[in-house]
Amino acid sequence: MHYLTQLSLNAAKQWRHRSLWLGAALLTGSALCQAGQATQTGAPADDADKEWSEAAVVLPPAPKPEDLIIFYKSSNLSFAIDKASLSTAGDGTVRYTLVSSSTTGAKNVSYEAIRCETFEHKLYAFGRSDGTWSRSRRNEWDRIASTGVNKQHFTLYSEFLCDGTTVAGKVPYLINRLQGKVTSQDYAH
Repeated sequence: MHYLTQLSLNAAKQWRHRSLWLGAALLTGSALCQAGQATQTGAPADDADKEWSEAAVVLPPAPKPEDLIIFYKSSNLSFAIDKASLSTAGDGTVRYTLVSSSTTGAKNVSYEAIRCETFEHKLYAFGRSDGTWSRSRRNEWDRIASTGVNKQHFTLYSEFLCDGTTVAGKVPYLINRLQGKVTSQDYAH
């Protein structure tokens, strides 16, 4: 009987030892699978190495007064976005027609973009009084300024079009933000 008890104790010890190894192997395998899943669901490594490419620009129709949403006023200027021109491009930019009006009645119309990822804006074209466009000769992205008299780009970036380095949402949501129906603190896009 003593022999059988000793055999049972040895078998139990071996079983416990094997169970611990099996448990450790399963935990390690599970951790590796989860790490693999995290890598697979993230952006592919090739995306980080790809150079950013700007999507083609298609100029919109001239803005209509009923489509303008005023979003910022300074002491002598007001700035509005033409909601009909607001779009998100495949390159991660938000494009829009900006109408700036002075208290004396002067108006400037421009077609522009903001790139949330890099905190930059770009001017594509100037609007003419006959509703046509004159393309900008400058083809550069400029850093958004948060100081100075005209903070329209900073206001668009920080309050309406971007959430950090990403576009804040789809066009209807962006329009709602511009119209004050939702704020930058609302996250139900």
